Amino acid sequence: MIKLFQGAEAILYKDNATVIKERFSKAYRLSHLDESLRKFRTRREAKVLTKLDEMNFPAPKLHHFSDTRMSIVMDFVPGETLKDVLKHGDEYQHFAREIGQKVGTLHKEHIIHGDLTTSNMIVNAKTSELTFIDFGLSSFSEKIEDKAVDLFLLDRALEGTHFEFYPEIFEDALEGYKETNPEAVDVLDRLEQVRQRGRNKSKN
Repeated sequence: MIKLFQGAEAILYKDNATVIKERFSKAYRLSHLDESLRKFRTRREAKVLTKLDEMNFPAPKLHHFSDTRMSIVMDFVPGETLKDVLKHGDEYQHFAREIGQKVGTLHKEHIIHGDLTTSNMIVNAKTSELTFIDFGLSSFSEKIEDKAVDLFLLDRALEGTHFEFYPEIFEDALEGYKETNPEAVDVLDRLEQVRQRGRNKSKN
C-alpha cells in the first residue's frame, strides 16, 4: 500500500487498483464532535459516489465504506490532473467546455462538489475523459445559491491557478454549463450576485 496524499481532512493510500481514503481525527475538536463530523462526512461522500455511479458520471466508483474506521475504498483513476495538463499545454478550450458540462450535470442532479479545482479533475488515461475526484466536501442541495457558490469557487480557482487562460477558460466553462443544466440562467444570475458580495467584502 502506497501513501498518495495527505490533506487537511484525510490520508489517501493506493492499494493496487483502489484508493483508500481515511479521515483522521483532529485533536482540537471535542472527541464526540470530531467522531460525529467524520462519520457524517464519510457517509455523505459515500452517498454522493453511489449517486454518481447511478448517473454514470465519471468519478471514482465506490467499493465500500466504513463509518467506524472512517474510510472509503474506491477506484484508482489513472492519469494526470487537469492542473498539470494545462500547465504544459494550451488545450484549455476543449477542457473548459467539458468542465462546464460536467459541473452542469452535477448541479442538474442537485450535487454540489464543494471543491471545484483542476487538481480535483483527472484526464483519464484510459478514456481521455475528465474524471472528477475528491467529493469530501460535497453535498446535496437544490438551492440556486449553493450552485452559484460552487461556480464562484471554480471561477476563483481558475483565475488563481490558470491566470494565463483567464477569463476565457471560465467563460468557455460557462458555455458548457448552459448545455447541461436547465437552471443555468438562474444560477448564472445568482453568480453575479455572489461575485458582487465578494467584491464588496474585499473593499471593506
